[in-house]
Amino acid sequence: MRKIRCAALLLAATLALAGCAGGSDNATGSAAIGGGADINPHPRDDLRDGGNLRLAITGYPVNWNTLQIDGNDGEIMDSIRPLMPRAFDTDAAGNLTVDHDYFTDVQMTSTDPQVVAYTINPKAVWSDGSPITWEDLASEANALSGRDKRFLIAISNGFDRVEKVERGVDDRQAVITFAKHFADWRGQFAGNATLYPKKVTQDPDSFNTALLNGIGLTAGPFAVQSTDKTQGRIVLGRNPKWWGNTPKLDTITISVLDRTAWVPALQNKELDAALLSDINDLQNVRSTPDMVVRNAPGNRWRHFTFNGAPGSILADPALRVAISKAIDRKRIAETVQHGLVADPQPLNNHVYLRGQTGYQDNSLGFDPDAAARELDAIGWLRQGDGTRAKDGKQLIIRDVMYNDPTWVDIAKMIQADLGKIGVGLTIDTRPSARYFADVIQPGDFDVCQFTFQGDAFPLSSVPQIWGYYPDDLQANFGRIGSPELNELIDKALSELDPQKAIELANQVDRKVFEEGHSLPLTQSEGNYGVRSELANYGAPGLASYDYTLIGFLK
Repeated sequence: MRKIRCAALLLAATLALAGCAGGSDNATGSAAIGGGADINPHPRDDLRDGGNLRLAITGYPVNWNTLQIDGNDGEIMDSIRPLMPRAFDTDAAGNLTVDHDYFTDVQMTSTDPQVVAYTINPKAVWSDGSPITWEDLASEANALSGRDKRFLIAISNGFDRVEKVERGVDDRQAVITFAKHFADWRGQFAGNATLYPKKVTQDPDSFNTALLNGIGLTAGPFAVQSTDKTQGRIVLGRNPKWWGNTPKLDTITISVLDRTAWVPALQNKELDAALLSDINDLQNVRSTPDMVVRNAPGNRWRHFTFNGAPGSILADPALRVAISKAIDRKRIAETVQHGLVADPQPLNNHVYLRGQTGYQDNSLGFDPDAAARELDAIGWLRQGDGTRAKDGKQLIIRDVMYNDPTWVDIAKMIQADLGKIGVGLTIDTRPSARYFADVIQPGDFDVCQFTFQGDAFPLSSVPQIWGYYPDDLQANFGRIGSPELNELIDKALSELDPQKAIELANQVDRKVFEEGHSLPLTQSEGNYGVRSELANYGAPGLASYDYTLIGFLK
């Protein structure tokens, strides 16, 4: 694994990020990821035993299986991280180490064919006491392979390239043999792609529906203690079957709260930590006793996705590209990150974040004059009132987003930009509940805005989002792509040489811009309001948390 690699992408629909409020406060840092974490690090001896960490999400989980398309939501993933096994831990720069609570060793033992052996910690058990075995890995690999379309997967994660998963020296070792090379093999049971028990992945019905009302078996330092969908509350407690270090916390309480209520809840001592949106949030947290702002550029990024499905108004890639050239993303960055980042810049890459090895500007640039000429050339002509039309149809597109002031402010800036070239844009806000399941997945938009969240494994998610396979949607909600782009993606995924893989990934990125698939806007500045006595939690950058070490100072 390369040192710093951008995120395997997971959807975070309801996340509201930096707002447009002005202010004179000094910027908290840069937007370049990988430089460090800000989590108030302390050794175990500094922490008191017990306590309840109170966190917030904006919507109750639709499906607790994050590998299934309805569960493919960043907030659900954040909620289950203390519960589920992964093969690797990451530091703030994206460096990897095997998570020895779950695996004693993970090695690629051959490259031709590519073979990877996972040796499971003999102490590792599910929350009912049953052992984690090679069959759990094999079952998940089969479910995500794409061979059986009844599994409604969110991501194949390279398992479409796996020939077989076999028992190794005993039940505690899984040996994966690939039919085709896979560059991001370390991410298959890591990062956002957690390992689920065989009971969840063994058949399509279990995979799609078994975790609709709760998560079932887990294998982390915490387990689900109680859930209340009506009240919007999830309580995690210490897992009595946990074999590793005892967590310092007794419980973690996760409450469903509207995004606008997060900072007031921090101020009222109802939450202990929350992501901040704008200068007003920072000022309010800084003026609250016993609260601090922690900052480390994060792995979330805002974007603007087009709907290119057949029959949609934006089905023509030339139209999408022309529109994309008219959007001033630099102005959006300067507005939403004013006072939050020293030098606000738009994100100009879909695969790598600013600050990561591999990042380069592959965008088409801001050129409204070219946009107007290109619209003329494809027959979308200005009418007497200045708007454009073709074959009697007006060029008006509907921008759908989670109902949050920041998203609306961004939409208004895009609306103004497009108005200058005669393109109409209407703003269509939706509630957070079932935003993906009922709005984004069915394609109920012309353009939409939401946030991607990721980890240290980028290439596994490239086909998930930018590959176009009509019978396998995964996360290409705009239904945009081409055989040429699919071929480039395949080459990047097949390259085991890190530098060559980066070069190919950037070719993929350029092609994504040229298809008019989507526009990256800004990456997260990573500001969190955190109670000052809370240790080993805050702004992690790319780092994974050690949930046994999170706690309150003595």
